[in-house]
Order: sequence, then C-alpha cells, then structure tokens
Amino acid sequence: MNNNKSSNQDEIACVQCGANLTFAPGTDSLKCEFCGALNTIEVDEHERAEAHQEIDFHDFVNNQMDIAPKIEILTIKCDGCGAETTFDPNVISDSCDFCDSPLTSKEGHKSSIIQPKGMLPFKIKDKEGLELYQNWLKKLWFAPNKLKQYARQSEKLAGIYIPYWTFDSKTNTNYTGERGDDYEETERYTENGESKERSVTKTRWSNVRGRVSRDFDDILIPASNSLPIKYVERLEPWDLNNLVPYDTKYLSGFKSESYQKGLEDGFVAARDKMKDIIREDVRRDIGGDRQTIDSMDTDFDAVTFKHILLPIWISAYRYNQKAYRFMVNGRTGEVQGERPYSWIKIALFVLMIIAIIATVYYLNETYGG
Repeated sequence: MNNNKSSNQDEIACVQCGANLTFAPGTDSLKCEFCGALNTIEVDEHERAEAHQEIDFHDFVNNQMDIAPKIEILTIKCDGCGAETTFDPNVISDSCDFCDSPLTSKEGHKSSIIQPKGMLPFKIKDKEGLELYQNWLKKLWFAPNKLKQYARQSEKLAGIYIPYWTFDSKTNTNYTGERGDDYEETERYTENGESKERSVTKTRWSNVRGRVSRDFDDILIPASNSLPIKYVERLEPWDLNNLVPYDTKYLSGFKSESYQKGLEDGFVAARDKMKDIIREDVRRDIGGDRQTIDSMDTDFDAVTFKHILLPIWISAYRYNQKAYRFMVNGRTGEVQGERPYSWIKIALFVLMIIAIIATVYYLNETYGG
C-alpha cells in the first residue's frame, strides 16, 4: 500500500475534463459533476487483502507506534460537542455535523494520526439516506413540528466517515462461583386455624470452578466520542467482509472524523465487551437454575487489530438549546437517533384521553342502566 497518499482531496481530478471529483455511493467510481464521466477506483486483490490484514496489537504498541504510517489532516474541534472533523480549507465557515454548532476555519489545526487500514465506502446515496431518515421521523410520536421541518432540508444530512478499531483475541478464562439447583419442598402452614400445605421453591447451592474458551473476531469499538454510543452500536452489523483499502478517493465529497479514543483505550473498551460475552459463557458452563460468579481470570492472547473508517449519514439540529443527532448506516440504511418530545402535544393528548374517559363516564352514568 502506498503510505504517502495525500489527504488533499482537491488533487483528485477527472481524467476527462480535469474537474474535481466526488465519490459516487454504491459504485467503485468517482463521478464528475461537469462532464458526467465515471473515474473508476482500481483495487487489485492484493490491496483488498491488505485491508483485511490484522496487526499484532502488542508488537504495534511496543515497537511500531512511532514509525507506523501516518496521515496529516486539517481538523476543527467543535466547542459544542468535541467532535474533530476534517474541514475544507477553501470554506471559511460551516456548522458542526454532530451538533449544528457554528465553526470557522480559524479554529482549524493540523494533526498526525495513524492511517486507517481499510474502509467501507458509502453504499446508500444521500437521497436514499434522507428518505430513510424522513420515514423514521414519520414514525415518531409527539415529535416537534420543527424536527420534521429540518428533515425536509437535504443539506442537513451529511456524510461522514467515523473511525473504528476492530480487535481479535483468543481467550481462556478460569472461573469460580456457585451453582444453584432449584427443588420443590412441601411446607405446612396454618390459616384461620386450619393446617394447610403448599409447595415452595428452594435452591441448593454448590461451589464450582471451571474454564471456558472463546475466540473473538472483529470486536467493533467506535473511536469517536462525538455520537451517543448506544445509538452507534445499534447501527450494527456492518459488512466488514467488504472492506477496501483506505483511499482518499472514497473520501472525496465527504468528511471524516479523527479518532478521539486511541488504540490502547480502544482495546480496554474491547476487552470489556469481550468480558460481558465471556460472563454469559461462564453462566452457561456453570449450568443449573441459578448462577453466581465469584471470580473470572481471563487471558487475552493473539490480540490483533485494524483501524478502519465506516460511513454514516448524520443529521443534527438544536432544539431548546440541546443538540439531537440522527444517524443512518451508510451501508445498510439502518436508522438510529435521539429525538426531542413536544410536551404541548403530549399535554394535549393527555387532556384528550381525560376528556374521552370523562365523556364515557358521563354517558354511562346518565344513560346506563
């Protein structure tokens, strides 16, 4: 892979007329908006295989971090939400796609970050993303009218590549705990002076210990803190088998965010996700009707990682001084997001329900038999 690729998207020109190009989602081409020519992005099988190549985590952290391929980017950090996104140097001012706060080019700074290994190009077009977004909004009850007005403004839907880490690991876990087996026992009791019997469930506990193993593949960790993690995770799954090598051509016409969560912090988060899954493995291994886990000692071996970019359509606007974010998976069209509520609509709905109940009660009292 060429480690000296320029991050300056202005240098990507049409081979037919020389105009600047924009990546066409759903294709492997850059489309010229002037002459209509499609400029194919060539990817050979060797490069494609490199996009899936796993990197040894511990060797990279200890020996390769300082000499690894880096890219120089111009970013602006939003004071409103902390997002750090790329900024076109030809643009004087803009708004943050994550929270709709104003941005100016004077706030930009250059930084050097680890070059992504691979990426998933946008597959969902902007019009498709906007339609999916609007359909999602239509299903929201009690949404403020202003929210739906913003949905009709296509420029409010921005395509952004979000940085992710993926981690693989072979794990072995020794555990101790207790297994609870339920059993029924007849119990006598007295009620109103009369002796009766009833069946009660009791639990017989026994100490246990054991070992479980699990291999993890592509545990996804968002390297951005700009979006609510619970909504970002709901955008999964991603078709990571279709990763292509990192190439600035795919970024043409889009923005990208630089990672805020570094590689080592990313592994800490991945390890926590793995432990949650291992904990369920331990419960199944203990068996019985109930389980108590006293200790888990996990070895994480053969840890590898990738740094990748994934495509998300984002819309953000401010309502009552609070930012709300809406996200569309740029590959599958899955929609997730925050939403405000119109308390006026809710109050009117509650009043309507009360009125209906009062009317039914009145009619029943007046004409009921």
